[in-house]
This record gives sequence, structure tokens and C-alpha cells, in this order.
Amino acid sequence: MDGRLKQRLAQQRGIVEAGLERYLPEETGAFSRLTEAMRYSVFSGGKRLRPILALETAVLLGGTAETALASACATEFIHTYSLIHDDLPAMDDDDIRRGRPTCHRAFDEPLAILAGDGLLTAAFEIVVADEGLPAERRVAVAAELSRANGRHGMVGGQAADIALEGSTPDLEAIEYIHAHKTGLPLRAAVRIGALCAGAGEADVARISSYGESIGLAFQIADDLLDETGTAEEMGKAVGKDRARGKMTYPAVVGTERAAARAQELVRTALDAVEPYGEPAWCLAEIAKYIVSRRS
Repeated sequence: MDGRLKQRLAQQRGIVEAGLERYLPEETGAFSRLTEAMRYSVFSGGKRLRPILALETAVLLGGTAETALASACATEFIHTYSLIHDDLPAMDDDDIRRGRPTCHRAFDEPLAILAGDGLLTAAFEIVVADEGLPAERRVAVAAELSRANGRHGMVGGQAADIALEGSTPDLEAIEYIHAHKTGLPLRAAVRIGALCAGAGEADVARISSYGESIGLAFQIADDLLDETGTAEEMGKAVGKDRARGKMTYPAVVGTERAAARAQELVRTALDAVEPYGEPAWCLAEIAKYIVSRRS
């Protein structure tokens, strides 16, 4: 990773971590174990890519990191909820996430389900309660989160992924899954940053193109890492997609064409933010990093 990007991500990650602590503080009392399970998963590491993208976009388009922080943290709450539920025995049945036991292994399955539910609802709670944003922007952010992560977004993509498991690899099907399961939530992160900044339609359109492209590139890179990465690098089991007959880009087009498609998407993302010049350098470097990462 480029040294300048590494420093910027560390700086932004610190802002996000402080925000997450603010919006999900520790609790004590008879029923505090639910919060403990929520915090266990939220503070288990992770790149904080979605909230960082929201913050970077907000600042690029004339807003501030503080104004966008609650909405940015909401994207991380939703992402974490999706991982908790993804790991459940009824879904991917994973025991390790980010190098340590998954939520349902560290606690139990019912509490893990409720921890995910709690994080999903907390995301909307902190958005609508954010008095630092005008009411119309809060509504716009909540609507964006709903569209990107509901039945016509991430949840719909996950349903298609499960339904098509074991089916003959099909390019149209895998593009649908990737676009909904990963592409729309990542696109939402940058769109939320734009909405918090009060950006105009042209800027929202450009940043949407960027977000959609990096979202698809991210999932293709994940597919490739499941084929070529190690459990130590990934912090979770690898090779499970192929073993379960999941729809992945390498399964459909092979690893070389999948890697080429990811690079093509990065070029599209770079073209989208090119009009902003140097101020968009971090978004540009994140796009490149997404396909070069090893975890």
C-alpha cells in the first residue's frame, strides 16, 4: 500500500473508531450481554472502508468529516450486521472472522442473530437522531441505506447467492449477485458522503459511478482471494466458495479474466473522480488498493 494512503487511512480510521465508540458505548447491567456481542463484532478489526469512503466523499464535495460521521458509522453498523448473519450456520457457517471466533461462536447463535438485528436498527437510529444534519438530508441518507441494503440490495443479493449455490456458473447471475450484495452497499457509502455534503446531482452521479465500480471490483478481488489467498492473510477460511459451488467470477470466467475485469472497473472508477483532480487522490488510491490487497 502506498505510504501516503496508509497514513490517511490510519487517520480516518481513528476518526471512525472514535465515532463507533460514541454511538455504541459499553453498557453494564443485567441485559448488557447483547451490547457486548454487538461491540465484539464491531470492534474486531476490519478496514473501515465504508465509513472512510463516506468521510472522504463528504470532504471532497464540500462537507466535513464531523457532519458525515454518524452516517458513516451507520454504514459500518450495517456491514457488521451483515457479516454476523453471513457467518451463521444457516448461511455460510463460518467459525472464524478477522482472525477470531465469529459472533455466534464467541457467544451463541440466538445472541448473534440479535446482535445483528441490534446493529441494523442502531444504524437508522443514529442517522435520524443526528442533529448535525438537516432533516431532509437525514431522510435521504436513511433512504439510501434502505435501498442499498434491503431486498433490492444486499439482502436480495444474498438471497440470490443462496438460491443459486451449486448451479451452473452464469455470468449474468454472478453480476447480479455482486452488484447487489457488495456493489450497492459500497456505492451507498460514497453516495451518503455526498448527501451529507449537500452535493448536487452531477457530483452525486459521478461519485455513484465511482462507488459502483469499486464495489464490483472489491467483490471480484474477494473471489480471487478465496482462490489464491491464505487463511492467515484473510483472517477466515478460504476455498469455501468453490467447495460449496458458489457463484464467483473465477468460476465463471477464470482467474485471469476475473483479474482483468477488476482492473477495468478500477479504471472506470478513476475516470469518475478524475475531474476533481488532486483533492480526490485518496479515493483514487483506494480504488487501486481494492484490487491489490491481500486480505
